[in-house]
Amino acid sequence: MRTSISSKGQIVVPAELRRRDGIREGSEFDIERIERGAYLLKLRSARVNEGLVDWLLACPHKDYFKPIDSGSTDEL
Repeated sequence: MRTSISSKGQIVVPAELRRRDGIREGSEFDIERIERGAYLLKLRSARVNEGLVDWLLACPHKDYFKPIDSGSTDEL
């Protein structure tokens, strides 16, 4: 696939590749210079809990979690 670099130095990843690989706005990459004219672009792995809070807030069952009375562990 062919792409270009903008006047701001930005490279556009084609939409087909973004869809296929789940690349979204804010995705981070590492770039490595192999040699003149050859570069390796690597998508950084998402952090383990990235998006967890958003996922929990989107839960369709509000008030699902209720606080419970907790006692001392000595009582167990």
